[in-house]
Amino acid sequence: MTTTASAGRTGLTRTILAAWAIAFASGAAGDPAPYPNQHEADLVVAGFKLESGAVLPEARLHYTTLGSPHRDANGDIDNAVLVLHGTTGTGKQFLAPTMGPELFAPGAPLDAAQYFVVLTDGLGRGGSSKPSDGLRGRFPRYGYGDVVEGQYRVVTEGLGIRHLRAVIGTSMGGMQAWMWGERHSGMMDGLVAVASQPIPVSGRNALWRRLVIEAIRSDPDYKGGDYETQPTQFTKVLPIFNIMTESVLSQQQAAPTNADAVTLYGRLAANYAGKVDANDWLYWFDSSFDYDPLPRLGEIKAKLLAINFADDALNPIELSVMDPAIRRIPGAQFVLVPASAETHGHQSLRYATLWRPYLAAFMAALGPSGPVAEHAAPAGR
Repeated sequence: MTTTASAGRTGLTRTILAAWAIAFASGAAGDPAPYPNQHEADLVVAGFKLESGAVLPEARLHYTTLGSPHRDANGDIDNAVLVLHGTTGTGKQFLAPTMGPELFAPGAPLDAAQYFVVLTDGLGRGGSSKPSDGLRGRFPRYGYGDVVEGQYRVVTEGLGIRHLRAVIGTSMGGMQAWMWGERHSGMMDGLVAVASQPIPVSGRNALWRRLVIEAIRSDPDYKGGDYETQPTQFTKVLPIFNIMTESVLSQQQAAPTNADAVTLYGRLAANYAGKVDANDWLYWFDSSFDYDPLPRLGEIKAKLLAINFADDALNPIELSVMDPAIRRIPGAQFVLVPASAETHGHQSLRYATLWRPYLAAFMAALGPSGPVAEHAAPAGR
């Protein structure tokens, strides 16, 4: 089922919204708010085998949890929700001011007093093992399949979770939610994929990623990834990330003249200087090479909700892929949030107020779990 949604208002000025989107794209997420039982830990896996056959002698998989696990009559955790981040983010991106309160606060769809929320740092990012830890260009090439395997190991081995109430992801995390539904089809009740499409990274989406990859590889100081001092030339190209992920309206407002555009470009490029690692970025954008859930969509058993934004240049509606894909999954729903003064292209995912209502309705339809289900009247079960 496809729904065209009405975009809500954030209550913030356009200037604040645009500034925050630019800052977040450069890695500044703001100070995370504390949530009940917020905790960080690592799962260390010896001999982590990648799908290519390569092996990481030791893989560190970092994660953050919110709330407390609730156990059913059999002793199994029954209120766990896995939340997956995007290409340049970490699990903590969901604690940012425009996301955390909308998702995990009291009464929110993923209320941390009700759910045991698991926020993983995907392989290659954040506190998990990544090239910049020391292997640099010798770090084995990994794909989304390997990232999903790391998430699975955290959930099952690190936290002892056998079943998930839902797997929810944005951008890359949304793409990996489709993969979770196929690879572990009986392990979750619900799937929510935000700002993603279940097709290979191709066309314009692949071309701009290739631009980033080749800018890094051709940087004279890259040295095949074996540099001691960070390369600097490639950062001049990284504003393509902001250009591709923000909306046309926001960018026009931020740069209404040619001179303004020159100034904005300089500010965007400066945001990356000295703050990014060349190898990490190259591996991030290369890791989508194995993404292609399309052939196996019919294997998804969980209830599924896909939410996209009409002004998202990374998942353009012109490709007309969502309706045919959704029809292959019984009971699946697709919501298209129309472009408006409140949306931000692909970066709309950062403003959870835009998609919270659909997540809330979806979680309500799944029914109560954990402590809420335990105290619910028998008729409500």
